[in-house]
Amino acid sequence: MKYISTRGQAPALNFEQVLLTGLASDGGLYVPATLPTFSRDEITAMAALDYPQLALKIVSPFVDDCIPAQDLKAIIDDTYAEFRHNAVAPMVQLAANQWVLELFHGPTLAFKDFALQLLGRLLDYVLERKHQKVVIMGATSGDTGSAAIEGCKRCKNIDIFILHPHNRVSDVQRKQMTTVVGDTIHNLAVEGNFDDCQAMVKASFGDRSFLPADRSLVAVNSINWARIMAQIVYYFYAAVALGAPARPVAFSVPTGNFGDIFAGYLARQMGLPIERLIIATNTNDVLHRVMTTSTYGRQPLAHTLSPSMDISVSSNFERLLFDLYDRDGAALADLMRRFDHGDITFSETAMRRARALFSSHRVSEDETCRQIASTWRECEYLLDPHSAIGVAAALAADLPASVPVVTLATAHPAKFPGAIKSAGLDEVVGLPLHLKDLFDRPERFEVLPNALGAVQDYMAKSISA
Repeated sequence: MKYISTRGQAPALNFEQVLLTGLASDGGLYVPATLPTFSRDEITAMAALDYPQLALKIVSPFVDDCIPAQDLKAIIDDTYAEFRHNAVAPMVQLAANQWVLELFHGPTLAFKDFALQLLGRLLDYVLERKHQKVVIMGATSGDTGSAAIEGCKRCKNIDIFILHPHNRVSDVQRKQMTTVVGDTIHNLAVEGNFDDCQAMVKASFGDRSFLPADRSLVAVNSINWARIMAQIVYYFYAAVALGAPARPVAFSVPTGNFGDIFAGYLARQMGLPIERLIIATNTNDVLHRVMTTSTYGRQPLAHTLSPSMDISVSSNFERLLFDLYDRDGAALADLMRRFDHGDITFSETAMRRARALFSSHRVSEDETCRQIASTWRECEYLLDPHSAIGVAAALAADLPASVPVVTLATAHPAKFPGAIKSAGLDEVVGLPLHLKDLFDRPERFEVLPNALGAVQDYMAKSISA
């Protein structure tokens, strides 16, 4: 299995190399040169597999021969043994054809655990074998940071620096990051928004001269291919549980950075019968505007009840654009260069292809609160604000009644008590047992100005010997 850059100029890499790379040297994102596919009979047989067994089947072709099969199985088994529910990703039915796929039973109560628990173990395995140390740099709008730290905290060969926008994540999200203590764990609260943090990460991958000569920079954001790879699994898991491939399934995905829903697109390309992928956005609706106007443009960020979606530039959208533009790296590089200087409009052909599978729906703050309240009233099921946006978009979708719609529930409601209160509910959602004392744990983080130089200087001084 070889991986190529969306911008066409970087060298092709194998899985181990792409795991340790992040952004390609030409500024693009790595994608598989070809995708594995599964027949109808193979997908039917997946219904007999538990989650780790299915993950091994889906992931193995992407890893290829970079990790021996038995070692990969042990890594995957260890990863999902950390989850608190035996099903790993259980489903709950809300209505006749409406389902919720609970992706919050991992250590940090968010869907990011599915990929980052695996990514941390893959990095540990590869770095130990190569006798190599690396620096991880990531930006988070809420959940990625805690999941990355939790996934990598055991790794002996990693210094990890996570940037989050100061005072723009929930208290639970911040505490989950800043209470994990270790000499190689660094939380940086940047006096800006998520896009500022993400821009610093991308700039640092473009110029790594601030690092010691013996350290490479690794991404844990969804620009890292291994993140996307791990997320493909739960689309297959949910679909076969609902009767695929005998009937198609639709998915509603609360998304800002497009990584989670892009995994669903790949699942369809691999043979899974997905009828529709619904892009569910909050008021920071860059992806909804793309789908409805064909124009990709930045706008000022609003701070919302669903902070993990407070993003104005969707990094992973470039991976879809690569396919929409016939995998023409030169054309995509020109497109993204123009985007650096202003809004861009996509071709009619590209948008026709996108709209054949994707639809979108924008959910306001008031609508988010109403959805939390109505789902509780009708089902006594409590949604976090991101998942509520997904459910609202699913209910608004124009789909045949015979097609089940699965909303990806991306976080546990206990992470967002303020949103539950804003919805007019008095229900107190307790943290799971392993996090009961979270607010009693001491925090450690640095508040830094919104300046790339300040962040890189801090990192250079803090990297362990």
